[in-house]
Amino acid sequence: MALIVFLRGINVGGHRTFRPSMLARDLAAYDVVNVGAAGTLVVRKPVSRTKFLAELRRKLPFEAVVSFCDARDLIRLEMENPFEAEPFDQNVVRFVSILSKASRGKASLPIAFPPGENWFVRSIGSRKRLVFGVYRRHMRTIGYLGEIDGFFGAPATTRSWSTMLSVLRLLKDSEQANQRNDSGPSKKRSR
Repeated sequence: MALIVFLRGINVGGHRTFRPSMLARDLAAYDVVNVGAAGTLVVRKPVSRTKFLAELRRKLPFEAVVSFCDARDLIRLEMENPFEAEPFDQNVVRFVSILSKASRGKASLPIAFPPGENWFVRSIGSRKRLVFGVYRRHMRTIGYLGEIDGFFGAPATTRSWSTMLSVLRLLKDSEQANQRNDSGPSKKRSR
């Protein structure tokens, strides 16, 4: 099963910039695919997490918080359709935050940051290391996304649900390609 890796705080505001596509190329032995510019990597070759994360850290040009999840956790989240009850609003973004380590306790959700009607971030649920919710498009939102860290007791790396759907499409396409390859080439009968 694939491993999904998320780097926190890269290519933001001109700080800690690099090209994740080059990193993916440097990690080609692990069949790594880059998704976007924010440091989202899909590791398609089954490998020891410890070994891969050590290699990843050696290749990064700076220290970074690294979060990860198994593909099956993301697939399960999609099947549960966590945003089904959330009304569509163009000014609201659906997100998933990935905790860098397991949460220290069971959080009481939903929770809004700040509390009340004028929230900027609302966490509506969590599954293992995945926290999902919605945030309003506003300059102050980034500060409130940081509150997820304190609430769950671990650094969290956030991606939009649309980025997660791109990762899921990549996983499904890879799975279909593997199934085609596993069935092997068709054999013609000789006469």
